[in-house]
Formats: sequence, C-alpha cells, structure tokens
Amino acid sequence: MKQKPKGVEKFFIVLSLFSAYLVISVLQFGLSSGVLVALLSWSFFVFCTPIADAGFLLDFPIRLLTGMRMIYTEILVWVFAVVLNIASLALWPATYDRTVLLHLFKQIITTPWPLGLIVLLSAAGTYLSIYLGDDAIDIAHAKNKKSRLRQERSKLIFSLGAFVLTVIFYVLLLHFTHIHIRL
Repeated sequence: MKQKPKGVEKFFIVLSLFSAYLVISVLQFGLSSGVLVALLSWSFFVFCTPIADAGFLLDFPIRLLTGMRMIYTEILVWVFAVVLNIASLALWPATYDRTVLLHLFKQIITTPWPLGLIVLLSAAGTYLSIYLGDDAIDIAHAKNKKSRLRQERSKLIFSLGAFVLTVIFYVLLLHFTHIHIRL
C-alpha cells in the first residue's frame, strides 16, 4: 500500500481541526457570529504564529492543483486576513470579546508596540516556512534530485537557520511581553 505524502496528512489534520472549531463556534454563537469567530480565530493563526499553519488550508491544495508556489497564495491569505480584521474591528468589534483567544488577538493587533512585533516575527517565520516548503516540493518533483538538492542545499540551510532564529525571537518576545498562551 502506498503511503500518503506527509503534506496531505497535515492538510487534512488542519482542515479537520478548523472544521470542528467552525461547528463548535456556530453551535455556541449562532451561524453568522460563529462563522466570524472561526474566521477571526483562523486569522489569529495567520498573524500570530511563525509557521504557515492557518494559510496552509489554502496554500497546499492550490499548490497541488495548480502548481502555483505557496508563497504567492500566502500573500493572498494575508490580504484576506487583513481585510477581514479591518472590517471586523470597524463593524463588529464586540466579536473579539467572545473568546479569550480573540480578546488576546485584539490586544496584539491594536497595540503596535511592542505587541505588533509578534505579527512581524510571525510574518517572517511564515514566509520562511513557506519558502522551505516550496523548495521541498520542488526538490521532490525534480527530475535530477541529486543535482537539484546540491544546488539548493546552502539556500535551504540559510533559510532554515533564519526560520529557527525567527521562532527563538518570537518565543523571547512572548516571554518579555508576559503573554502566556494556555492550550
């Protein structure tokens, strides 16, 4: 039996988690508010985690279906998340007080210094992780993998190092701003 690629498994896990959260939000807050709570929570993970976890819901299937590099679809994800949050802050600001996560998120996006640094570090980490993911897919599909891997090795090592530093700075920023995210 052929094993599924790890990316497909990760996609279905993330999709399942988001779908379950959407259903729970709709049951707790009603249809329109529940969908908005779920989308804003999704945008928290777009803006406030230094990996492409939330954007992965769109990036990965679009890459598989069209071949479009995930870096470009992630830009669209961020544009959508920005528009969603601007509209929500202007039209439905009370939505951010419905969950602890959204309350924290509102503090982060409305306090540029120092909490805005979380978004900047997350953007750096997200784009580095997408860059690494795109390269990994390119190498996996290359006809001459050894040659391609040799060409990309130093670029991958540099990107991975930059990603690790971004995550370290992210954790330090959370520590120094006394933000504790309880799971």
